[in-house]
Amino acid sequence: MPQPVPHREAFGRTPDGRPVDLWRLESASGVTAEILTYGGILHRLSVPDAAGRSRSVVLSLPDAAAYAEPDGPYLGALVGRFANRIAGGRFEIDGQTYRVPANDQGHTLHGGPDGFHTRLWQAEPAPDRAAVRLSLLSPDGDMGFPGALSVTAEYALDEAGTLSVAFEAATDRPTVVNLTNHAYFNLGGAGSGDVLGHLVEVDAGHYLPVAPDAIPFGPLQAVAGTPFDLTLARPVGEALAAEDQQLKNAGGFDHCWVLRPASEAGGLRPAARLRDPESGRAMEVWTTEPGLQVYTGNKLDGTLADADGHHHPVHGGICLETQHLPDSPNRPEYPSTVLRPGELLTSRTEFRFPHLPPTG
Repeated sequence: MPQPVPHREAFGRTPDGRPVDLWRLESASGVTAEILTYGGILHRLSVPDAAGRSRSVVLSLPDAAAYAEPDGPYLGALVGRFANRIAGGRFEIDGQTYRVPANDQGHTLHGGPDGFHTRLWQAEPAPDRAAVRLSLLSPDGDMGFPGALSVTAEYALDEAGTLSVAFEAATDRPTVVNLTNHAYFNLGGAGSGDVLGHLVEVDAGHYLPVAPDAIPFGPLQAVAGTPFDLTLARPVGEALAAEDQQLKNAGGFDHCWVLRPASEAGGLRPAARLRDPESGRAMEVWTTEPGLQVYTGNKLDGTLADADGHHHPVHGGICLETQHLPDSPNRPEYPSTVLRPGELLTSRTEFRFPHLPPTG
């Protein structure tokens, strides 16, 4: 049975008058995804629970103007040119120093204040499947980054209800690139409160400790014997309640776990599992990326709400951001994020829902 083709509708305008479209993808499993051309935002991801009742499992905002508010929490956005942080807003490539805007405690966060999360992406639907391909051209010098960078991001739903996000990028000058999606997941659904009762598991034996300004310091640290040991599923709230200076620094998790190697180069590896005991929903994250930034919505405070008036409290969602490691341009010991002319960056992440019954 063929998947329904994507459907487009208007989603209002940004404060400066630019029209925003919403693309809806549907799956035979009952999963639906809504993607905005503004910021490439995953606006809704509706997933049936164990009893077949469907609710969106990502936090959202009511309209384009709300998403365009400055200093927002990147709800659902595609993040670039460089996800996570670059220390001091500077890096070198081939001996040349580049400076990029410092928008977070003296460091660059998520590509700077006018990163990819603020851009209008061009959208092209797949003609025969539930997928939409977004494209963006970032000019040379954009937010201080060298090289003209062409980026595509494809959201696709398969019959089983798996949502995939696949990136490609190419450049005409050496540059640095790190791309991710910044969805906040709450498997209980919008309005169900916080995620402290969710069970979380991460396939990693090491993580990156950070200084109070969120920049990694020192070598990788083993998770064993720390609150960062998520090798076995444990409640989010139990982990965050531990006495640990790293948790105090960030107000919860806002750290990068270094994932175990894939079984084959460039292949998908398991990254994380999330389960909500109340609804019975479960999600697996698989990725080609080497790292997973886990962020527990520490700065949410209940002031933001979705179109239905559901407010987003502290720890109201958990981000599972697949990516390269933070501050990689300044850390030669980390996997490289340098992209050169003639190379093609590729990255793929899948969000699977194993609690759903098989289709067909």
